[in-house]
Amino acid sequence: MKTILTGIKPTGEIHLGNYIGAIKPALELAKIDDYSPVYFVADYHGLTKMTDAEEFRHLSYGVAATWLALGLDPNKVIFYRQSDIPEIFELNWILSCLSSKGLMNRAHAYKAIVDENRSVGRESDYGVNMGLFNYPILMAADILMFKTDVVPVGKDQIQHIEIARDLAESFNHLYGKTFVLPEYNIQEETAVLPGLDGRKMSKSYGNTIPLFEEPAKLQKLINKIKTDSLPPESPKDTENSILFMLYKEFATDAEIEEMKERYAKGIGWGEVKQELFQVINRFIERPREKYKELMASPATIDRILKEGAEKARAISTPFLQEIKDKVGF
Repeated sequence: MKTILTGIKPTGEIHLGNYIGAIKPALELAKIDDYSPVYFVADYHGLTKMTDAEEFRHLSYGVAATWLALGLDPNKVIFYRQSDIPEIFELNWILSCLSSKGLMNRAHAYKAIVDENRSVGRESDYGVNMGLFNYPILMAADILMFKTDVVPVGKDQIQHIEIARDLAESFNHLYGKTFVLPEYNIQEETAVLPGLDGRKMSKSYGNTIPLFEEPAKLQKLINKIKTDSLPPESPKDTENSILFMLYKEFATDAEIEEMKERYAKGIGWGEVKQELFQVINRFIERPREKYKELMASPATIDRILKEGAEKARAISTPFLQEIKDKVGF
C-alpha cells in the first residue's frame, strides 16, 4: 500500500482554504484502498511564527479537533502530533547536514521575505529566524520518516516536495537506497483558492473564512467576498467566479448544474452569496458541533494523539535506527 501523508500547522484558525486545498483531498484519497493514510498536527512548524504559548496550545488542539470533526477515524489511520515523534527531529538534523545553504536560499517562503525586505529598504534577512529558513528540511523529515509516497499539497507547496526528493536522493546516493521519493498531489482547480479580497485565501492576508464559523458570522463574511459590478440580469462566468469556486466544493452535483444554468441566464451576486451560505452551513453544521465538543475536552484529544503517536513510533523508531546504522552511528 502507498503511504499518503498530510500535516497542518497551528498558526491560525482552520479556514475554507485549508479544507478545500488540503484536508478535503487528503480525506478523499484516504478512501482509496491502495493508500495507507498518515495525518499529523505540525506543531513544531508553527513555532516559526507563534510566540504566545496559550494561543499556540489552543490552535494545536484546534487542528486535531478539525480532522476528527470532519470524519477522520483514528482507529483506521495513523494520526499523531509532530512533537510526540522525537525521531523526526533526529532525522531533521541528519538531513540538514546533507542540505546546502544554497538550496534553502531558493525556498519560496524565504525568498518572498527577502524580496519584501529589499522592496522597503530593510536588511535582506530582517525577521527571518532559523526555523523559517530551515522549514523545508523539517518538512522533508516529516515526509521521509514515514516512507511517504503521496503528499496532497497546494500549488505553492510543490517546491517542498521537490526539496524532500532532492534530500532523499542525496542520502540514497551516499548510503544506499533508504528513502522513498515522494510525489505530490494537487487539485488543479482549487490549488490557489481566492479569499474575501480576491487574493489567495491566507491567514497572513486576513482574508479567510474560518471553517467552523457560527452561522451569522459566516453569512457576514460571505457577503464580503469581492464581486464585479455586473447587474443581476447579465449572464455571468463561472470559471472566474470566487463564489462559484467555493459553491461547487460544498454543493451536490445537481445543485452545481443548476447554479451553472442560473449563472448563464443571469443571477444577482446577493442571491449567489445566499445560496453559498446555505450549502456551506449545511455541510459544517454537524462537524461544527463535534468540533466544539472536542475543544471542550482536550484530554480526549490528548488520548487520541497519544495512541496515534504509539502507532507512528512503531514505524519511526526502527526506521531511524536503520538510518543511523547507515550513517555510521
